[in-house]
Amino acid sequence: MKLKEIETPISTLSGIGPAKARLFANIGIYTIADLLSYYPKDWEDRTQPVPLAQFREQKVHTIAQVIGHSWFGYGRMKTLKIAIADASGRGELVAFNRPFLEKSLPVGAIIAVTGQFSLKYNQLQSTSFEAEKITDKGNLQDWQNKTVPGSQVIPIYPLTAGLSNGHIRQAVKRALQEYGRGIEDELPQEILQKRALMGKARAIANMHQPKTLADALEARKTLIYEELYFFQLAIGGRALLHKGRLPDLEPAQVQDTTFGPEQEAAFLESLSPRQEKLLAALPFQLTAGQKLCITDINHDLDQCEKSRCTGAVGQQPYTMARLVQGDVGSGKTLAAFFACLRIVDWGGQCALMAPTELLARQHAENAAKMLEPAAVRLAYLTGNIKAANRGPLMQALAAGSIDIVIGTHALFSKNIQYANLHLVVIDEQHRFGVLQRNAILEKGRQKIPEKEVYTVPSLLMLSATPIPRTLALTAFGDLDISIIKTMPAGRLPIKTYLTRMGNETNVYQYVQRELYAGHQAYFVYPLIEEIASTENDQEAPSGGLSGIKSAQDMFQFLSTQVYPGVPMAVIHSRTEEAEQHRILDEFRKGEIKILVATSVVEVGVDVANATCMVIEHADRFGMAALHQLRGRVGRGSLQSYCFLIYGKNITETGKERMKVLRETTDGFVIAEEDLKLRGPGEVTGIQQSGYLTLGLADPVRDKELLELARRDAFSQLGEIGLK
Repeated sequence: MKLKEIETPISTLSGIGPAKARLFANIGIYTIADLLSYYPKDWEDRTQPVPLAQFREQKVHTIAQVIGHSWFGYGRMKTLKIAIADASGRGELVAFNRPFLEKSLPVGAIIAVTGQFSLKYNQLQSTSFEAEKITDKGNLQDWQNKTVPGSQVIPIYPLTAGLSNGHIRQAVKRALQEYGRGIEDELPQEILQKRALMGKARAIANMHQPKTLADALEARKTLIYEELYFFQLAIGGRALLHKGRLPDLEPAQVQDTTFGPEQEAAFLESLSPRQEKLLAALPFQLTAGQKLCITDINHDLDQCEKSRCTGAVGQQPYTMARLVQGDVGSGKTLAAFFACLRIVDWGGQCALMAPTELLARQHAENAAKMLEPAAVRLAYLTGNIKAANRGPLMQALAAGSIDIVIGTHALFSKNIQYANLHLVVIDEQHRFGVLQRNAILEKGRQKIPEKEVYTVPSLLMLSATPIPRTLALTAFGDLDISIIKTMPAGRLPIKTYLTRMGNETNVYQYVQRELYAGHQAYFVYPLIEEIASTENDQEAPSGGLSGIKSAQDMFQFLSTQVYPGVPMAVIHSRTEEAEQHRILDEFRKGEIKILVATSVVEVGVDVANATCMVIEHADRFGMAALHQLRGRVGRGSLQSYCFLIYGKNITETGKERMKVLRETTDGFVIAEEDLKLRGPGEVTGIQQSGYLTLGLADPVRDKELLELARRDAFSQLGEIGLK
């Protein structure tokens, strides 16, 4: 029987009644399978003695003799203190709430002691210890060089109130006795042999009851590999479903390091009529990265159209699934516009979804300007569109009278219908969950009666937050990946400066010089107001933070004390959409010189004349957010500057993050460093999006196992051989 099939309730184990079963339920353990899959977070190696003299290096584990008892405190607070000695020195066991140890550990007794010791009041003491009597009396010298009784590797589990490590160990012991031997292997035998892995039953036993620490680590390696193997097997199967082929062992990545006449010819040959019109109308040259990206997207979309037309009965048509990565300002959105035009040339519809109305409006305005030569019917749809305009727009979408619709979450609302949705573009993909992506894709699900299959739209995801390679193999392992690294010609690297709070005046003076030169500036803060007025405000910690500067307060300070007479405005998530639009329009025109804001301006604002980005309390923002905010400047040919003002109580990790941002503007380098500092969960938003659901495995720590598992899983699917 496979482990996951052991659905017997843990209440069937002796010693687990209804009350204890409820405690186990608090940590998600209901069945025997749940219990045996509840792996230790660490192990304590008690197989080697650790004398009192080595208390600073690790937990003490020694044979000692009780040399005295004493008491301190009065009444109910009276506490026993047990003096002990081993061959290396002396110590004291402070037995809070354990007066019974006076009798069970009498003076002269030889005992086994395990505990965390530290120096207090010039004495070596432990308040957290385990002590077991070996004999009532004896000579300590007779016990030197002997194994400490109870020496073993102890599993340490995540706990909840009322449930101890002892409770879990006892329950696991009973479960292994009754069910452990019957657990079947899940990995293929040839892989177990080739990778020198344990069988499943042995791995489970050694995770919970290892004889040595090496046994435990080998068991964990086996289970991590197994987890990654089946994860990659699922990725491969998902790719086969929507692409008709397995992904590459390495994610297929479009690189723009080499671009010559051959690539240029392939790009021009791939263009559809409307794409050619857009290319001819552009007042600038596309970068090499954009051209390579567009070429590959066009190839994908051609494959989609051919499979719809020529696929056999019952054969699932190919659909594109591609992630386009590019640093802030690299031109990802323009590549997406080209993709949309190819779909429109085939009579299909496209939906471009952005996480905020600010960004969606910017995309809509840019599309209206850029795509005019291609004679495209555009629409803009958000939740704030009034009912009088919403009805006709919905009718036009359902009738196929709109080619490209740009908007927010409203694009997949219940009443929205599409006539022929062939392509979904999702900008800032990490801000959308899997269910939201699936919801809009389902809007384009269509049945092809003659083929007896359903089709779904192709998916193009855009990310200005570069995905590190290890995450690309996991969270996005079934996608093709395009990387646009070439920045538009004429742009200068942004200069980044770090300033400790208290020295803001120097920054304000520097910005003043840029204002005198006719340029503009952003000032960004973590809070809207000093105390957040709503608990759910995503831009301010719930309950507010005293001593943290806010956008509203700093707008008043900057406009009256620092830059009096300079046209200035404040914008944040509570600003009405119409007011946001007015403020940003005036900022783009240069009528507003300073924009005070929260992180709402992280995306959707493109003003070439803005040369200064000041972020106060920068240590309260993530690295990706800081990099995105910095990308609001440097949008033209002017030299631009970013000032990161950090708090006095910044952590060591915070300092490392600031240094990385100062030393590089390469988003891919920043993403890799962020991954090292914070782990995979939040770097790309995949934790909340539901993409990455690993347990024991860590794609950063276990990257070598990840690559082996991907190779073996794809080989098992029978499409590629081992290399």
